[in-house]
Amino acid sequence: MSSTGTRLLIVTGAAAADADELPPLIKELIGRASEILVISPVLAGALQWIVSDVDRARTEADERLATVFGHVEALAPDAETQARVGDETPLTALADAIRDFSPDHLLIALRSSDHAAWQERRLLDRVQETFRIPMTVFELDREGRVP
Repeated sequence: MSSTGTRLLIVTGAAAADADELPPLIKELIGRASEILVISPVLAGALQWIVSDVDRARTEADERLATVFGHVEALAPDAETQARVGDETPLTALADAIRDFSPDHLLIALRSSDHAAWQERRLLDRVQETFRIPMTVFELDREGRVP
């Protein structure tokens, strides 16, 4: 992959504790991109979502976004970077970002299965069925480390 013109969309449901915690392949993928958009979906619990009480989940998305954006800036200092909190439905957040950004590659950071939310079930299957974009996926545990 050439660094010229590579547009990387990062969708983050989890943030690494430190950029050094990221696997080498992930660090290389980020470091080689020329344009990066980081999306942090609001991952509300089922009850929060039903009663439209997503304030805490939105705050967590903001914090996760700030952390991941800091990692991206450290790993790809020359890339043109953008960041935003996405929709409360991860697939919608991803679809909106793909439509607006037209990425060449998706990088998806998921919470490991021991703390994934209801919205993340079958998410990767739906992403693969809906979008035809190369994708790299990795998981992070509650401490922000690769299990």
